[in-house]
Amino acid sequence: MENSSTDKKTILKKYSEFVLRHNHPPKNVYLFCEDNDLIENDFYIFFANFQELEKEYLVYFFEESLFLLADDANFSEMSSKTKLLSLYYTYFEQLTLNRSLVKYILDAKNRMESLKKLSKLRVMFLNFVKTLDVASISINLDNAGLQKLEKYKNKGVEELFWNNFLLTLKFWMDDTSSSFEKTDIFIEKSVEASFEFVNTKPLEKLLDFGKFIWKEKVVKNY
Repeated sequence: MENSSTDKKTILKKYSEFVLRHNHPPKNVYLFCEDNDLIENDFYIFFANFQELEKEYLVYFFEESLFLLADDANFSEMSSKTKLLSLYYTYFEQLTLNRSLVKYILDAKNRMESLKKLSKLRVMFLNFVKTLDVASISINLDNAGLQKLEKYKNKGVEELFWNNFLLTLKFWMDDTSSSFEKTDIFIEKSVEASFEFVNTKPLEKLLDFGKFIWKEKVVKNY
């Protein structure tokens, strides 16, 4: 075995080659490293186990998508909706290039296991949504309690977009249309609907109701 350090990308490449050939993970880290001329300690520098390694692919494709978007000189000037659409199209193009691997990772019978593999991606996605400033509905904040309501509103909007992403991911995994053209349509319509929801009456009324409840049931009792 070579005595040189191994980078994360090499480990990811070797692992993906194995699971795509065998449709199951290696028996253990030791055998995986031995069969691929890797140093076991190098594996543990990056990953605690194969489950943590599998989370990294979806993050890696997301990072690659952000790099591609950053190369677009016009990206910073785009509207929030156009930025999110661009991210969706770029990311799902990355996933399509690696569809067999992504389906292997996420096609777990246990839905909770699939969601666990999305945990790191979720953090990155929500951080991206925060940069879009989509939680733009205004409410009058006249005390600390209502400031908390604003915080919850922002978190609720972020979760709305994350749930929309999960629906899109599921649609893409089930899509059998040519070149996954139906996924492109789904992306356009779902992102449009999400922005319409956060910028129109339904959410505004919900927040107004929350403000009323806070004042009547919480503030008056203190």
